[in-house]
Amino acid sequence: MDYPECHKSVVSCRLVYVNVPVSPIHKYNERDSGQIMEFAELIKTPRVDGVVLHRPFMPTVEGTLCLTGHHLILSSRQDNTEELWLLHSNIDSIEKRFVGSLGTIIVKCKDLRVIQLDIPGMEECLNIANSIEALSTLDILSLMYPFFYRPMFEVIEDGWKSFLPLDAFKDLETMTDEWRLSVVNKDFSVCPSYPPLVAVPKDIDDDTLRKVASFRHGGRFPVLSYYHKKNGMVMMRSGQPLTGTNGRRCKEDEKLINATLRPGKRGYIIDTRTINVAQQAKARGGGIESEANYPQWRRIHKAVERSNVLQESLIKLVEACNDQSHSMDRWLSKLEASNWQTHVKEILTTACLAAQCIDREGASVLVHGTEGADSTLQVTSLAQIILDPACRTIRGFQSLAGHPFQQRCAQSAYSNSKPRQEAPVFLLFLDCVWQILRQFPCSFEFSESFLVLVFEHSYASQFGTFLGNSTAERAKLSLPEKTVSLWSWVNRPQELERLTNPLYEANSLVIWPSVAPQSLLLWEGVFLRWNRSSKCLDEAYEEMVHIIEYNKELQNKVNSLRRQLAQLETEDPLLQTP
Repeated sequence: MDYPECHKSVVSCRLVYVNVPVSPIHKYNERDSGQIMEFAELIKTPRVDGVVLHRPFMPTVEGTLCLTGHHLILSSRQDNTEELWLLHSNIDSIEKRFVGSLGTIIVKCKDLRVIQLDIPGMEECLNIANSIEALSTLDILSLMYPFFYRPMFEVIEDGWKSFLPLDAFKDLETMTDEWRLSVVNKDFSVCPSYPPLVAVPKDIDDDTLRKVASFRHGGRFPVLSYYHKKNGMVMMRSGQPLTGTNGRRCKEDEKLINATLRPGKRGYIIDTRTINVAQQAKARGGGIESEANYPQWRRIHKAVERSNVLQESLIKLVEACNDQSHSMDRWLSKLEASNWQTHVKEILTTACLAAQCIDREGASVLVHGTEGADSTLQVTSLAQIILDPACRTIRGFQSLAGHPFQQRCAQSAYSNSKPRQEAPVFLLFLDCVWQILRQFPCSFEFSESFLVLVFEHSYASQFGTFLGNSTAERAKLSLPEKTVSLWSWVNRPQELERLTNPLYEANSLVIWPSVAPQSLLLWEGVFLRWNRSSKCLDEAYEEMVHIIEYNKELQNKVNSLRRQLAQLETEDPLLQTP
């Protein structure tokens, strides 16, 4: 990830680069000298002169290539030339090619960028390539760049403290007294992947919660995700019930979720697995909520694909987007074969169903798949965006982030390693948000640039926001004390202004996105960003912003003239309009 505070400027719907050099003090604060000592064994050739850099839609640059513990840097003495600062953690894979004594390294990044480095000397090229491969695959969290990064901007607001459960619960208390904050998980022993404070029905004590946790996958007992102020209905999330082949029952679990129902009301359990997959889970100790034990709940199966399928889908999609054959049939065939848009449709459809149950059916909802950490969070977060206008603001959206980022974002579309737990679950979620934003361009405070920024930082960042897989892991790593939050950067007034959607007008209504195939488009701002020039779109966006600002000026003038006219009419009755 390049430094956003000195390299990136969002002047359009897309991120573009500006020629701002890195100052010596910025380099010094990176503590590169210490890092080079720490990673000395991995850096055989720290510097090579005469390296030529090729990047999409940017002029070729010749300069000096340097490797530090965390960055690949190319600096040129040419005037008005931007330095390249690339985090090793942003590198997904590399390819080496040789023609005589000239070596070429193709660097493929997790943000889907592809750059080329022409390096004189075969030995130098091999050393650089080997170092990049070693440094980009380090998986020791304490050696990652966020622990070394020192911001050059003033931290006005600590992003780690922006969204505290106690503050969120105070808002809930203004709407209902039927819920309480439980500290049953204060030491993360009941559920390692849950935060220490969770909202549960007021009448359910902590001993009951412990029993329910033993009945749910990973200890993920049902907790509150969202309270719908309009009618008091709720959305909960959890892991699958551990019924097994013997049909195990947990009366405490039944009591917990029934405590969320109003008298005479029924609820919906949305299972993000197919009925066959859910039934097969019984053989591994998992299962489903039986109708006999949960008579007040109707179970609906809405299949959302799992990690390995999504990873393969992303790889195929990026391959299609990089295809330079210019054949329409080939492009459409590859795009369809990736199934990416199908996954977008599946998740949006399920989120709309959850929102419809709550808002239109007046029913509470419990969402789970197997673990309750991937598709469950996608669906519950998207449903909140549909239902709650607060989640369509920049700060409200930030409060939704919670995901095993370290596992899921370890690889992107170019990695040659066999996927373990990697999957573009969060990218798919952001794509779904973009689809809704595109259909309701005035209802979101944030712009597309904000979503692209979050996507980039989720894969490689100088901030600690996306390190670790759970609150417990982040606490163990002391991230709030040792790293800077991305939200500390984003929530600065100048950044909020830059990332704000110029068309935004607060909309208190529920928004219902279309999930018809013709309504869902390819997210060009991510997937075609490095494949074609955005100059025309950038110019159109700037013109739109200019028109909006001019319209505001005219509206202010009209309002001022009306006030003047009203004043004159009060002073001279003869001027009053008939």
